[in-house]
Amino acid sequence: MSADSGPGRGPAAEARSRDQDDDDALGELGYRPELRRTLGNFHTFAAGISYISILTGTFQLFYFGVSFGGPAYWWSWPMVFCGQLMVALCFCELAARYPVAGSIYNWAKKMGGPHVGWLGGWMMMTATMVTLSAVALAYQITLPQIDDWFQFVGDGTGRNDQAANAVLLGSVLILFSTLVNAFGVKLMARINSAGVFIELIAAVALIVFLAAHITRGPSTALTETYGLGSGQSLGYFGAFLTASLASAYVMYGFDTASSLGEESHDPGRNAPRAILRALIASFLIGAFILLFALLAVPDLHAEELSTGGLQYVVLATLGDTVGEVFLWAVVVAITVCVLAVQAAGIRLMFAMARDNNLPAGSKLAKVSPRFGTPVVPAVLIGVVGVVILVVNINQPQIFSVITSIAIIMIYVAYLLVTVPMLLRRLRGDWEPREGGFSLGRWGLPVNVAAVLWGTAMSLNLAWPRAEVYNATGPQHWYLRWGAFLFIGVVALGGFAYYWFVQRHRTGVLAEHRFETRDPAGPAAPPSPPTV
Repeated sequence: MSADSGPGRGPAAEARSRDQDDDDALGELGYRPELRRTLGNFHTFAAGISYISILTGTFQLFYFGVSFGGPAYWWSWPMVFCGQLMVALCFCELAARYPVAGSIYNWAKKMGGPHVGWLGGWMMMTATMVTLSAVALAYQITLPQIDDWFQFVGDGTGRNDQAANAVLLGSVLILFSTLVNAFGVKLMARINSAGVFIELIAAVALIVFLAAHITRGPSTALTETYGLGSGQSLGYFGAFLTASLASAYVMYGFDTASSLGEESHDPGRNAPRAILRALIASFLIGAFILLFALLAVPDLHAEELSTGGLQYVVLATLGDTVGEVFLWAVVVAITVCVLAVQAAGIRLMFAMARDNNLPAGSKLAKVSPRFGTPVVPAVLIGVVGVVILVVNINQPQIFSVITSIAIIMIYVAYLLVTVPMLLRRLRGDWEPREGGFSLGRWGLPVNVAAVLWGTAMSLNLAWPRAEVYNATGPQHWYLRWGAFLFIGVVALGGFAYYWFVQRHRTGVLAEHRFETRDPAGPAAPPSPPTV
């Protein structure tokens, strides 16, 4: 029994007490509670795991890993997990102490100050809107393989048939996600949780079915490199680093579990658990799916491995009927992934607008009294996502470059949290929440590892490889160096606007500000804007 519980005090009373404690913690950050606390443990776990979305990521990127690293690219999966685990552990300490909406933005602000916080939020928000479009495009990879009926534009053989059809399918999905997210977090969480439940059941079943069709051992599959990298300066290591992008593109977004902190019960305790459970479960499920796919595919050297990806493996190994059942599960996974990505983007935009750190902040931060959620950010993010999709119709290569860059921006946004946190540790002024999640004496080495990992992988993701940033058509230097150019423009351009315009207006908007009241007197005067 907790210290504050007493005779006659039931679970409901204790839950209300914990919610009050979390509301008080929110008040310490300067915000008054506005969002409805309706989410439980599984809801927050489901939000994190659906953002990572193992079925979406593995089915969308398996072909890439095999193309550039051969089956041995599988080893990049545990490598990326170990690195991201260091980041997640740092986030767990922050989630326990600051369970607040727009977690990356608010954590960067608390660790590095308002300027670092704005840049981290800006990078994450921009990347999230591009990621929303990129995930929505995954419908095109799966639905037409289930039935040709889903190829609404042409027959799929025309120059732009697939790209245009991808935009159509993706736009319908984003419209659905926008409506669900606008109608409130409870509806989103119910659909998301049901979808995650289906995804988890399907993923475990897929592992079992593939395991039943194993035709070779790990020593054969996990050492096969197809001779890639031979004749190159770095040999196979260079090829492996390129292939590792297939894993790095999947294992992120676990912070979403904490971004819903203002809408969750007891988030200080549950959010750290949800972050770790989402990441670890995703790693284990993904590792077994990829492993057994390589062990079960009829021909390990089939060209379709690097073109059809996991969809080809499932259909070739399990047959059309059983295979299509699993492909429908992938469609469900893509759907809830889009829901989670947009939900995270909405909370981030709301958090920044609440601090008057975005244009029209008052409108963006307005919480609908009917639905209990910020509706304008939901609509705005949905519209931007569709606009970004349209770029894919005639310029699919440029879109793939921008998508890759969006992932890098998320890794950079994570660094804008872990680096200031490390500096605080070195100065001795970081203290985890008393009684909450704490790394103890492992805090410093884990934080150092998180920063080193984030820096190394960001450089690996951004490296000007022609096969990633200029895969088809004539070679252009601005495409190969697109990561550095695009991120530079977004970061410098955005920060210049903030520095010269928005920072002079920064401060918690009056309608969102927490005001302490003296029982014997009037409300305390509001704090001045942060400059």
